[in-house]
Amino acid sequence: MVKKILFVCSGNLDRSPTAEALLKGKEGFEAKSAGILIGARRRLSKNLIDWADIIFAMEEIHKTAILGISPSAKNKVFVLGIPNMYVRNDPELVKVLKERISQYLDVKW
Repeated sequence: MVKKILFVCSGNLDRSPTAEALLKGKEGFEAKSAGILIGARRRLSKNLIDWADIIFAMEEIHKTAILGISPSAKNKVFVLGIPNMYVRNDPELVKVLKERISQYLDVKW
């Protein structure tokens, strides 16, 4: 069975799209990303939250936003603790994402 993973950050520009790209094409996973800000590239919605089996929030503020939209999602939201200090596909961001995601998912990098 395919696990549907949603990554959430602020603007959906750097952290969550990088994480989404890491899981794209990985067997057993389907990934999407979204941001909580009004101007986000893809804005977080109840439909996206409902779609996901697991949601990775980059920071606590993102988890708060997710639960503000859908309180029932609380058991599928995990905070990775990755601050907004990276650019998209930054090698250090990729390294940190792989380490943190691997704590929750059995994925072959």
